[in-house]
Amino acid sequence: MQFRKQASLICVLAALAAAADLPYAGKWKLNIAKSDFGETTVTYAQLAGGEMQATSDGLSYKFKMDGKDYPDPYGDMVSWKALDASTWQVTSKLNGKMIDSDTLKLSADGTSLTVNSKASNASGGTTDSTTVFQRVSGGPGLAGKWKTKNYQSSSPTTMELAPSGTDGLTFKIVDEGVVCEAKFDGADHSCTGPTVAAGWTIVIAKAGARAFDMTTKRNGQTLYKTTYTASADGKTLTESGGATGVAEKIKIVYDRQ
Repeated sequence: MQFRKQASLICVLAALAAAADLPYAGKWKLNIAKSDFGETTVTYAQLAGGEMQATSDGLSYKFKMDGKDYPDPYGDMVSWKALDASTWQVTSKLNGKMIDSDTLKLSADGTSLTVNSKASNASGGTTDSTTVFQRVSGGPGLAGKWKTKNYQSSSPTTMELAPSGTDGLTFKIVDEGVVCEAKFDGADHSCTGPTVAAGWTIVIAKAGARAFDMTTKRNGQTLYKTTYTASADGKTLTESGGATGVAEKIKIVYDRQ
């Protein structure tokens, strides 16, 4: 019994020491007011034969406004249909199950596009969000390049970062049920969850005393590179970087919970 107590105490002390070495460990909630999504864009191009092409983060997929499913670069199946001349319904599915439903509405003057989204969450409900885009070029209608102007969510993203063993990190997106068990070893580590298609992995590397770098891949292709940095007072965590296929950058701030 005494040996078991000592062993348990050693495990607890080791876990505390690991947490002390990772100032970014903890539970964090997105602070929309402090974050900057302003450089992110999406482009819709009208192609021959009635097809359209959507491009964001340097990734593209083709579709028709016929309500049929088309594959996107993230492992989902996406269907589009026009509700009227200025409104479109977009549904995303994973393994036959709907994970996201978007309604896109063009303003009367054609200069802004409002996207109302309902995304499935881990509790079985939905999270509502609204993104407003400003037209950069193109038109009329949906076709053109759009830049993020404003984003709001009924339930801002919550992350949990926890030490795993002596040289690992458990990365969770709580709302979506996403879990990535990774080590600081330069290797790919899989991510799982009800909204995660097969093939998603992350690579993590320490970046000084208060930060770590994350490379996100799908099927071996690097899609995003970001850095998470904890503030000196430990109250905020800032994610910076972006998609590797474009020069657009984001700055997302999370508050410690």
